[in-house]
Parts: sequence; structure tokens; C-alpha cells
Amino acid sequence: MVGTPIGNLGDMSPRGVEAMESCDFIAAEDTRVTMKLLNHFGIRKPLISYYEHNKRSSGEVITARLLAGENCVLVTDAGMPAISDPGEDIVAKCHGLGIPVTCVPGPSAVVTALAMSGLPSGRFTFEGFLSVNKKSRRAHLAEIRSEKRTMIFYEAPHKLADMLADLYNALGERRVAIVRELTKLHEEVIRTTLSQAAARYGEGGETPRGEFVIIVEGASAEEASVTFTLEEAAEMARSLAEGGLSVSEAAKEAATVTGLKKGDIYKLLVR
Repeated sequence: MVGTPIGNLGDMSPRGVEAMESCDFIAAEDTRVTMKLLNHFGIRKPLISYYEHNKRSSGEVITARLLAGENCVLVTDAGMPAISDPGEDIVAKCHGLGIPVTCVPGPSAVVTALAMSGLPSGRFTFEGFLSVNKKSRRAHLAEIRSEKRTMIFYEAPHKLADMLADLYNALGERRVAIVRELTKLHEEVIRTTLSQAAARYGEGGETPRGEFVIIVEGASAEEASVTFTLEEAAEMARSLAEGGLSVSEAAKEAATVTGLKKGDIYKLLVR
């Protein structure tokens, strides 16, 4: 795995360049994006596409070549492979097959944005993208309502307004840092509150531009003590079940998050 720049090509490490120059082939999320990177450094290597919608078939091809003795570099479009990225599947598959996996560290929007945010960084949790599925989204937001650690999210510009409004409605007023265009010409850190952020990008407000990382303050002791209703717990379990868990597993997970009894959640869920 090789970390690649998240905006500034000057952040590409010499070790990363060396790894790509010495491998047999490169597995890339978007071969067009990676080709621009390779051209910049004058590297000529065969590329194979590996992304969310072909990860199973392409993963079989990649592991077969690795088992045959070839050496592959895995990259994502920007940042570290396997972080909010289908690369996690191929890495797990390689470990399962006994294929050695190494990593050339590189840029990561998660820790870069956190470091720049000015919010507590001693303990944090990466939440990735909120689901576009309404039920899964509600369950996710309910689950993090009592989270005391600083939370980090990714979001696309055209979804930012809805995301900030949903965070404010679910979590209430919190400090937030909106970090955009990391390492690029128009890099910006906006330190504000969730209500002000929702208003800034809401209807009639500013049009979001660029790539965003959202850093949200964790819950206070008082907020963390807020209790869940049985109906909220059942809704969370229902979303987890729709995501692939069995009804029993979903009820157990919801019970862990909410502190309510698994049996009570299960009964309401099956009802």
C-alpha cells in the first residue's frame, strides 16, 4: 500500500515513488487519476482497476498474480488506501492467503484535518461518510449522540448542507471545524458551531466547493448521559438488520449502544 497526495504533489514521498517504480503492476481506484500521478514522476507501469464495484472480480485477479510471484502497489485516488476505501477488502484477502502486506505511509485527510481543527485530538473516532439511506443515517446519528470523542466525517460538497443540518438536529449545538481543500491552493479551516455551519451552507447560503472533512466536538458529560427510548433503539436495530445483521445480532448491537435490554429491543423489532 502506498499513500498518495491529497492535493499537493509535493507530498509524495520518495519511498512511495520508489515502490511504484520497482513493482510489477499498480492496482488503482481510478486509473485515470493514478496515470496523472505516474506521468508527473515519469513512471511507466501496468495499471489494473480496483474500486468498489469491481473489487471482488478484480481482487481475484490481483491475488492470483501475487500468488504467482508478482509485486503489486495498491493506491487510492488520494490519501491512504484502505481508509474509507475498498482497499481494506484486498488487504484482508491478502492476509487470509498469507500474502505479505507492507505499507509506505503517506498523506491522510483524517489526521491532517484533525490536527488543524483545534479540537481535542487525544481521543477521536473516524465516522467516514453518513449513509444516504435514511434509516441507516438515522441509526448512525442516534448511535453517536452520546459519543464523547471528537468525531471526524467526510462529505461531498453537494451533500454538505443536508449533512450539517442532520448533525445539528441529531447532536445539538457543538463546536465544529469545517476543513476544505486540504493541501491545495484554497485550503481553509472554518471554526464555528453546528447551528452556524448549517445556516452558512443552508438554503440561500454559501455554495460549498471542494472536498470537505468535518470535525465535530464530542458530547459533554451531560449530553452523554441522555437516554434512548425503546423505539429509538428498535429503529437502530432495524437499520442494522437491513444492513445485513441477523435480527438477534442487530438487537444485541443496539442494546450495547443504548444501554437498553436486548430482549426488549428484540420483541419490539420482531413485532
